Amino acid sequence: MIEIKTVNDVVCVHGTPDGVKSGMSVYVFLTDGLLIDTGAQILLEGLIPFYESADFETVALTHYHEDHTGGAAWIKEHKKVPIFIHPMSVDTCAKDAEYPEYRKMFWGKRDAFKAEPLGKAIHSRTQTWEPIFTPGHAKDHMVYLNHSTGMLFSGDLFVTPKTKLILREESVPIIIDSIKKLLRYDFGEVFCCHAGHVPDGKEMFRNKLDYLENLQGEILRLHDQGHTVHEIQQVVLPNRYPLIEISGHEWDSEHIITSILNENVLNARDNGTI
Repeated sequence: MIEIKTVNDVVCVHGTPDGVKSGMSVYVFLTDGLLIDTGAQILLEGLIPFYESADFETVALTHYHEDHTGGAAWIKEHKKVPIFIHPMSVDTCAKDAEYPEYRKMFWGKRDAFKAEPLGKAIHSRTQTWEPIFTPGHAKDHMVYLNHSTGMLFSGDLFVTPKTKLILREESVPIIIDSIKKLLRYDFGEVFCCHAGHVPDGKEMFRNKLDYLENLQGEILRLHDQGHTVHEIQQVVLPNRYPLIEISGHEWDSEHIITSILNENVLNARDNGTI
């Protein structure tokens, strides 16, 4: 299912795979001839009519995950426009993506495509966007900020103010650092690839930072008291979401805890305190 609306000169294309709960959906954004992300391959039947009629000459990807890059191969073949991504993921994009079967059921299969390495700026027809490196959710994650308008395309850095599950590869401490870095910039409205338009974007990022820092503090307090990861999970993140089992624990609240503990143990070793 594809829904299209325009908010402040940004075309917001919202796709939800058939038969999938509404929480599993993704946005593609178009403004001033610049397309942000390409959606999931499983949504292509609905997205192709939009891509065929849409007028854009540049694509900027926020990161390599399949729900953001699944339409890139079709766009490259049929629109023949440059597709930019963090330099570390150019080679990854050149190969058919490999990821677990449950993710292929959700998002389809991401075919290989030719990507270009991001530089210091992305130019749309009349505007300039700064790519800002914000890892944590993915190693190559970028957000795109228009300094003149304060508009921000945030990829998957925001998603929700209260994170309950993360992928095994994610790191909450690195996400915290990325949000702190972003909050040093002047921005207002945010366009999130899963939450859509967030008009009070900077405030919502502050709320997310407060939540994550408080959660991190509680996890470290419980760990210092001698509690195990499982015991900490039962206290701070007890809900057992279906995705945990569906994903074979690739998504799990436990990864929030272990990423915090692992990062703090590494910092303690580097500082010579353990």
